Amino acid sequence: MDILHPDLESYLMRLLPTRDEVLSEMERSAEKMRFPIVGPLVGRVLSQMARMIGAGRVFEFGSGFGYSAYWFLKGMDGRGQVVYTDDEEENVRLARDFFKRAGLLSRLQIEVGDALEIIDRQHGSFDIILIDCEKARYPAAFEKAVPRIRKGGLLIADNVLWSGSVVKPSEEPSTLGIQTFNRLISTDPQLFTTILPLRDGVSISLKL
Repeated sequence: MDILHPDLESYLMRLLPTRDEVLSEMERSAEKMRFPIVGPLVGRVLSQMARMIGAGRVFEFGSGFGYSAYWFLKGMDGRGQVVYTDDEEENVRLARDFFKRAGLLSRLQIEVGDALEIIDRQHGSFDIILIDCEKARYPAAFEKAVPRIRKGGLLIADNVLWSGSVVKPSEEPSTLGIQTFNRLISTDPQLFTTILPLRDGVSISLKL
């Protein structure tokens, strides 16, 4: 199922400003490796959200080789920091290389391992938490994330429409995880949530 009509998506892509050299290389690498990234349409949303709330500290449940983290940092001032998490050494190596060349490595706190365990070792609250890990683990990530977001901060998640599979009952672990997560963010009284049908669906939840 196309979440957004391909012609509309192409139109929106044509409106985008040219990305910098490192972002463009990340996008080419993702296409070559068939590696899932949020893409520039969602990336600009992440950057805009960070800028709008003056985010200084972001935590990511799943960072891949750092594409979403890069967009977050573009929307943060020079003191802003992103906690990057991934359990694949090759992704970590690529992220270090991209961020070093962009002059942003000092603003990336690299943590290797399971993000659901890593967040327990972090101190204080976060302005934004992004969930983009294994889809079956979204509900568990939700439970970890909400208490760690400051009032007025944001919980953002990618792939919340999961290629349209969320519209039908399912016992498939990834689909079920997304469906459960969507119910949680929509019914939690601490959150004000909007789901945007952009790319594969992105949710933005404001902590009240």
